[in-house]
Amino acid sequence: MQPASNRVLSVDVLRGLTIALMILVNDPGDWKHTYAQLDHASWNGYTLTDLVFPNFLFIVGASIIFSLQSRLARGEPKRTLALHMLRRAATIFAIKMFLTAYPHFHLTHLRIFGVLTRIAICYLVAGLICLVTQRKRTLGIIVAVLLIGYWALMRLVPVPGLAVASVSDAIPTHAIPILHPEHNLAAWLDRCFNAFTVRFLHTGVLYNRTHDPEGLLSTLPAIGTTLIGCITAIYLRRPPRERSSTPALSAPTRTTIVLIAGALLLFLGGMLWNPYFPINKNLWTSSYVLYSAGWSLVLLASCYWFVDVRRLYEHPVGKWLLWPWLVFGSNAITAFVLSNFIVQNLLWLHVRAGALVYPMAPSAPITAWLWIYRHIFARHQSTELTSVAFALAFTAICFLPNWFLWRKKIFLKI
Repeated sequence: MQPASNRVLSVDVLRGLTIALMILVNDPGDWKHTYAQLDHASWNGYTLTDLVFPNFLFIVGASIIFSLQSRLARGEPKRTLALHMLRRAATIFAIKMFLTAYPHFHLTHLRIFGVLTRIAICYLVAGLICLVTQRKRTLGIIVAVLLIGYWALMRLVPVPGLAVASVSDAIPTHAIPILHPEHNLAAWLDRCFNAFTVRFLHTGVLYNRTHDPEGLLSTLPAIGTTLIGCITAIYLRRPPRERSSTPALSAPTRTTIVLIAGALLLFLGGMLWNPYFPINKNLWTSSYVLYSAGWSLVLLASCYWFVDVRRLYEHPVGKWLLWPWLVFGSNAITAFVLSNFIVQNLLWLHVRAGALVYPMAPSAPITAWLWIYRHIFARHQSTELTSVAFALAFTAICFLPNWFLWRKKIFLKI
């Protein structure tokens, strides 16, 4: 488990841990019985689950820099890199649309938005920006413009179509809350975009009917999340002598301190913005970007200290602790796509319920997902514990194909 000289092993570990958490929180045995921290906040506020996806986009941003700098150092032209980014983003989106259509392929009700769609867009836009510039200050300005601009749009632009006394009343905070679930600018744009796809592409549906948590406008601050990951990676990849100007501190120690300090500043910015633009994952608010990025930096700093500085992987116990996350992280998108594919099949396949589930109608059909959950994990009753036990088992099942690929040294590149 020796790290390559041009890699930051802690990022690989954090990527694997994040993918495992994405699978875990996405696939409980029973959505009606989940621990609060393993479910999304209903609207404003946050849980542990709400911090998982932004952490993955943060890592996507870091990975962009690691890949770009290595390929540029080998002399690859920027045009080739841009075309590769476009092809990769298109591939991720195509996979997303296949999973949405599978297994029935009713092409009139496809959800265009989604997790993989957002990953594809954020990867492409952030990657193209970093092809143009990798100056931390410039990228920081772009992030600020995205976050402040998103706040200004949500705060100042009137929302069309509201039955209010005057146009000015349609401006958020006048007659409606700035983050009303349906009467905000992002939700209105989601509905407009969906109406466009229904009319011209004859397909389209929103996750929440009137708005989508991975919608069009909220992708702008999500790109900001990705760029924060890019900025962090640029700092990590600088030569040690440039990172350490204080003789009393070693370069790794100073790097860890800077990461923690950056996290504290992001926490502070997110909390100060929260009263005016609440932390909200559904709308990916600017305060949410800062606050979740703070947690990403804390996690990265912890992994960096224990993995890259203390070299935990050189100890037998540490090697076993890191191994699962390195396996998951080695084919991260593959693991996530595979988990979705398994879910789709288990929900599509129907079997006889049995007397345990329906004593009065044991021949009634139920999904294979429900049959496994009720017959193996919740034989007596469904609880938060049985639900999370199912999620843990499902995550372990998704681990096995990645383990096989890891053993065969197969790393699938999309």
